[in-house]
Amino acid sequence: MNQKDMLENIVQEVMKQMSGGAPASVNGNTATADNDYPLSEKRADQIKSPTGKVLSEITLDRVMNGEVTADDCKIRPETLEMQAQIAESVGRDAFARNLRRAAELIAVPDERVLEIYNALRPYRSTKAELISIADELENKYKATINGGFVREAAELYDQRGRLRV
Repeated sequence: MNQKDMLENIVQEVMKQMSGGAPASVNGNTATADNDYPLSEKRADQIKSPTGKVLSEITLDRVMNGEVTADDCKIRPETLEMQAQIAESVGRDAFARNLRRAAELIAVPDERVLEIYNALRPYRSTKAELISIADELENKYKATINGGFVREAAELYDQRGRLRV
């Protein structure tokens, strides 16, 4: 196998694992491992990137000639929700919750996620700053699960003396 073929296989495997954007349900039903996993095989016609490209359009040749960009390879919240449903169908509830938190954070710019991460480190923020971040997540980005976690962190840091004074 030559280098180009190997790279093509790697790109396809990554895209299969990402399952780039299937809807949150299949024909109005909850996704399950038995019926819908892996998404890249059982729902390939429904897998789309945030830019609207279907999985089959994301190839090495198209990457090399500029038809596929990094934005075409990002995952959509709908895909993560469907993957969460599949995880729940096999009893992996904690993993499903992680996927839903990740789905919320897609709307938050990467730079802001890093700023929030740093603000959540002990002694980096006041309680008011953390509450403000929670409000921002909930109101600006509709990230209610993550906003709740930041609120919880603010309370715990307050109780444990881990806030900046």
